[in-house]
Amino acid sequence: MANIDELKNTGLKATLPRLKILEIFQTGSQRHMTAEDVFRVLLNEHSDIGLATVYRVLTQFEQAGILERSHFESGKAVYELNEGTHHDHLVCTSCGKVEEFYDAEIERRQQMVAKDKGWILQDHAMSLYGLCGDCAKKR
Repeated sequence: MANIDELKNTGLKATLPRLKILEIFQTGSQRHMTAEDVFRVLLNEHSDIGLATVYRVLTQFEQAGILERSHFESGKAVYELNEGTHHDHLVCTSCGKVEEFYDAEIERRQQMVAKDKGWILQDHAMSLYGLCGDCAKKR
């Protein structure tokens, strides 16, 4: 019921594809997903929701503020639930794993740099690229 209300609060009708895709983001083990990742989950669940519908719903969710979109090194759009809190990302250049982090000192320093340059910082997105622990061990 909460998913239906959440969709209605954004002005979107609670269609089956929208409810299913929202559920995937809310209950799945993977927080950062491409359209293809979402489609793969739907295929594994024997859903008849097509890839074009997945793209359309993801765009609608982003416009409604339900999801946030990032573009990491792969160039593909990666989506995650918009939970209203800021965080940055670590991205593995080998396996594509994405890990979130928040560091108050980094946030403070960014504000200081902007202020020193005469800027008023409104938003930022930081992505750090490297090897995750698993990929680093394999090398």
